Amino acid sequence: MTRSPTLSDRAAVAARVVLAAGGGYGVAGLATALLSLILPMPRAEAVTTATLASFAIMVGIVVVVFAARSLGRAAAIVGGIACLLGVALLAVIGLFPLGHAP
Repeated sequence: MTRSPTLSDRAAVAARVVLAAGGGYGVAGLATALLSLILPMPRAEAVTTATLASFAIMVGIVVVVFAARSLGRAAAIVGGIACLLGVALLAVIGLFPLGHAP
């Protein structure tokens, strides 16, 4: 005999879907911007390569979100990756003085 999913089960899956879609989109966007600036090739090729890599990055985030033991852990992982990419992007464009003397 199987038990039918409860409302909390459905909400947990829905929350993971939202986190996977939104977090994956955000992380892929940050990674695309960062890779576009740091890849050592002509700008058009760097943007194209970064955009192609973003699809794999988003799939990776979706896998991580659904493989995580809890929704909180999945959110922490996605948030941590987004923060790291954001700080790296700010450092690359020069808005965040990482390692510069005042």
